[in-house]
Amino acid sequence: MSLPKRRFLLALPLLAIAACGFQPVYGTGGSGEALQNSVQVDAPDDAFTYMLVREIETRLGRPDAPRYALALQIETREEGLAIDSADNTTRYNLIGSADFALRDLGTGQIETSGKVENFTGYSATGSTVATLAAERDAQIRLMTMLADQIVTRLYATDLTP
Repeated sequence: MSLPKRRFLLALPLLAIAACGFQPVYGTGGSGEALQNSVQVDAPDDAFTYMLVREIETRLGRPDAPRYALALQIETREEGLAIDSADNTTRYNLIGSADFALRDLGTGQIETSGKVENFTGYSATGSTVATLAAERDAQIRLMTMLADQIVTRLYATDLTP
C-alpha cells in the first residue's frame, strides 16, 4: 500500500470524529464545564441517598450559586444467591436503581432525566461483624457505581444555552 493511502486510512477516524461534532466534556463550552460546581443535589433522606449524593458531589463539586437542581429517587433490594446445606444464605446481591432529573433553576425546564441500574454482591460466610462490614461496603460500592452512571449521563447532555 502506498504512503498516501496509509496516511489517508490513519486520518480517517480523526475526520469521522471531527465531522460528527465531537466536543470534549471538559473542553471550553463542554457539559463538564457547565456542570462543575453548578448542580444542587436534593438533600438526602436516608443512608443510601446520602452516599449517592456524596459521590455525585465528589464528581461535580458543591455549588455556591447553583444553576441546576438534581432530583434523585433510589430503590434497593437484596437477593440471596448461595444457600448451603444447612439452609443458610452465604452470598447476597444488592441491586439498586436511581431515577434522576436535572432541572434548570432559571427556566424550570427538565434538561435530562433517566434511570440507572446496577448491582454488587457480598459474602455472608464470616462472623456477624464481618458480614455487616461486607454489606456496608457493598452499599458504598453500589452507590458509587450509580453515581458514576448518573454523572456520565449528565455529561452526555447538551447543556448549551
